[in-house]
Amino acid sequence: MKLNTLKPAAGSKQSRHRVGRGVASGWGKTAGRGHKGQRARSGGFHKVGFEGGQMPLHRRLPKRGFTSLTRGDVAEVRIGALEGMKATDIDLAALKAEGVVSQQALAAKVILAGKLSRKITLKEVKASKGARAMIEAAGGRYEFTEPQVDEKPKKEKKKKTEKVDDGAKSDGDAPKGEAPKS
Repeated sequence: MKLNTLKPAAGSKQSRHRVGRGVASGWGKTAGRGHKGQRARSGGFHKVGFEGGQMPLHRRLPKRGFTSLTRGDVAEVRIGALEGMKATDIDLAALKAEGVVSQQALAAKVILAGKLSRKITLKEVKASKGARAMIEAAGGRYEFTEPQVDEKPKKEKKKKTEKVDDGAKSDGDAPKGEAPKS
């Protein structure tokens, strides 16, 4: 094979379809646009998705879901990535320093994916149950303190006072629309 003998595979290159170049071509006269109508005219194009005034499909379907702004805040770390790290005491700063997680990550979570054969200490980084078990099986330690959440004291609901119905109406209890009798 030589550079001067290279050519594309048969049928992979086709010449551009030139329309409106005479009846003999089969694409003359109307040039594939049909007879009359908006799409046959020059400039006869409406916006994408326009259905002639009918409610377009993208508006007929319900909106669903949302884009989470905090999706990238917690980085996912495979346990196999910890195997290749130089540090033995691993925290978020060590993960960032070795480029395992993004510099923008606010937290990280270690998941069970890969193998771990060396002893490590995981500090203040979340880990799944399987990842914890693998770290401890390799002789390592897992240290994580749950952040304390201060619970607000619940407000007591006011008890409703029971109305005493003595059967007699006072002057202020006149039916709606009528003046009190005097």
